[in-house]
Amino acid sequence: MFENMNFSGIWQNFSSVPGDLLRQLKLLGIGTLTSLEIFVLTLVFSLPLGLLVAFGRMSRNKIVSTVIKAYILVMRGTPLMLQLIFIYFAPSYMLPESLKINLDRFVAAIIAFSLNYAAYLAEIYRAGIESIALGQYEAAAVLGFTKSQTFFRIILPQVIKRILPPVGNEVITLVKDTALVTTLGISELFRAARNESARISSTTPLFIAGVFYLIMNYVVTKVFDMLEKKLSYYR
Repeated sequence: MFENMNFSGIWQNFSSVPGDLLRQLKLLGIGTLTSLEIFVLTLVFSLPLGLLVAFGRMSRNKIVSTVIKAYILVMRGTPLMLQLIFIYFAPSYMLPESLKINLDRFVAAIIAFSLNYAAYLAEIYRAGIESIALGQYEAAAVLGFTKSQTFFRIILPQVIKRILPPVGNEVITLVKDTALVTTLGISELFRAARNESARISSTTPLFIAGVFYLIMNYVVTKVFDMLEKKLSYYR
């Protein structure tokens, strides 16, 4: 009954599974590092840039506020994927020959992500700043605080507490949006999973990539939960 069964072939296929899994984990791990690099650099640039944009948005100078409003409209009103493509290709195709710039793919991705997320964060910052009662500014002035002291010592700590939940949502979205850099041919987590999935004709790498994204977002969620608890004394 068992004479014609190729047990050696079956065992060979079974024994190769751990090796294939380790190879997939290694490739996806390298892609994850690229995704994390994009994630961290985007936060480093977009968080402070968003605050500057928010100040520009609230400026009493009509020209400055109008320009910033237009920038926010464009960033929030067009797909991030389109912005990635535009920022990478525009300098070499739209500028005069003498001004042409060939941006590195990774640099273009960081610029696009930073500009895009700064626009969203600016509106969150603005909402948080404008939610503070004017009486606090007046009280600080009576106590002899300068405008910068009032903002950084009294207003900003309260603003940070209020904007943590929406900023947390944006950061979680950023983790997933890093997959969009595959548009520029950057081998991050999703692209590595897609290529490996096509190579072995299996959805396992995509499933593993999904687990990786879930783990990263779980860590981000826990970090923001800790920050909210740490600032709970502002209630």
